[in-house]
Amino acid sequence: MIATSTRRTRDPLFLDSGFLIALNAADDQYHHRAVDHWRLIGRTTPLLTTTYIVDEVVTFFNNRGRHAKAVAIGNLLITSGWVDLLHVDGNLFRAGWEYLIKHADKKYSLTDCISFVVMQERGLKEALTFDAHFQQAGFRRVP
Repeated sequence: MIATSTRRTRDPLFLDSGFLIALNAADDQYHHRAVDHWRLIGRTTPLLTTTYIVDEVVTFFNNRGRHAKAVAIGNLLITSGWVDLLHVDGNLFRAGWEYLIKHADKKYSLTDCISFVVMQERGLKEALTFDAHFQQAGFRRVP
């Protein structure tokens, strides 16, 4: 489902695993919304994600017996020039860990917390996600 991008015309959106899964899994409850929204923004909007998001998506498809799909999506995200792929290094991991510790009242995953830190550091306000945790953390969910 993911197609290559052309000219970028707006601020980057954070690309979350749930959106990528919905976009690429026809049986996902959000598949049609993801596809419709992707058609609107996929070719002009810069995207940012992390290696942890790639890990989640690849693991999701591989664990469901869809190895070729997992590899195809992973390769596309890793090698594309239209998705800014941020490596989660030790400093970012620790910042995400601290975010998780500070939000004991939430059920955020560590990957969510790392995503939130990246969005804060980059000044991003919107994420391509269906995960309500992004909204709880103060970001706008798109679509």
